[in-house]
Amino acid sequence: MRILIGMETSGAIRRAFSARGWHAVSVDLLPSEDCPMGPLQQHWIGDVRDYLDRDDWDMFIFHPSCTYLTSSAAWAFKDVQTKKIKPGTLMGAARRAAREKAIDEIREIWRRSDHIPKRCMENHIGSLSTRFRQPDQIIQPWGFGDDASKATCLWLDGLDPLQPTQYVAPRIVNGKKRWANQTDSGQNRVAPSPDRWRVRSRTYSGIAKAMADQWGNVP
Repeated sequence: MRILIGMETSGAIRRAFSARGWHAVSVDLLPSEDCPMGPLQQHWIGDVRDYLDRDDWDMFIFHPSCTYLTSSAAWAFKDVQTKKIKPGTLMGAARRAAREKAIDEIREIWRRSDHIPKRCMENHIGSLSTRFRQPDQIIQPWGFGDDASKATCLWLDGLDPLQPTQYVAPRIVNGKKRWANQTDSGQNRVAPSPDRWRVRSRTYSGIAKAMADQWGNVP
């Protein structure tokens, strides 16, 4: 069985499927974090669209960038800003144009991967729910054995929704649920840095394992 994982640098999903004996390949514009070696663990550098027809893939999972799609940054689409803006951040019309470009690319990838029997797209809650279609499932790492909160949407084709594997209870702060990746006020604990986006985009190991365990046995 052959699986292509698009826009992944962490190698989490690739490793999970490779462990089950799949021929798993990840593709991204950047090098892989885990520098895979060997015939079953491969990472190709490039545009995933150039690899959709390169092999007879059985499954395709991809993770488009959420930078211009997530609802948490919806304030940045406004033309007039009251917040302090980080230098280099696209704002207003420029950010709206970047969002349109991102959505067009996602639609193209989904259309061009239609020949692959089983597909999954993962992204945060945001524009895709209305501009693409409603997700088939929204999952949380705390339902798959990881002490973390990160609402993740899955758009599925030819695949069943993931079944939770292990619930991780939160701590309660002033009556509100908080997990280990959150401060008591609910903010993400990852400190600002040039690699913050990379750290926050990594697929949690429990979710990657559930994908491989539940989808990896599908004939």
